[in-house]
Amino acid sequence: QVSLVESGGGSVQTGGSLRLSCTASEEAFKNYTMGWFRQAPGKEREVVAAISSRGATYSTDSVKGRFTISRDHAKNTVYLQMNSLKPEDTAVYYCAAVRGYAVDAAEDLWTLISSLGMDYWGTGTLVTVSS
Repeated sequence: QVSLVESGGGSVQTGGSLRLSCTASEEAFKNYTMGWFRQAPGKEREVVAAISSRGATYSTDSVKGRFTISRDHAKNTVYLQMNSLKPEDTAVYYCAAVRGYAVDAAEDLWTLISSLGMDYWGTGTLVTVSS
């Protein structure tokens, strides 16, 4: 069982920035693919960005150029740097993990995540962007 603890959520105005962090309990962190998902009120949960165990990254079209996912193996932590935030980014953001998905291409990462999903989830952190 892998536990994931998110932090960094909060309230900002349009155009502001936040950095979300997610620390995993698993010492074999480097073997896990990590992802950030979000769920806005009344909407389904969607993948925001993901990073494979080999470092390939995927991000959904609506956040490309604004959000960046990265990971620090020494700290067992994955980050989501969010810049130029918009009100439509308001949601609960969840960290997720799955062992494997050792791919090098963003397209393959998206295919695996969308078809097989993730195994472990954090409890979420709220991001609110006001206009």
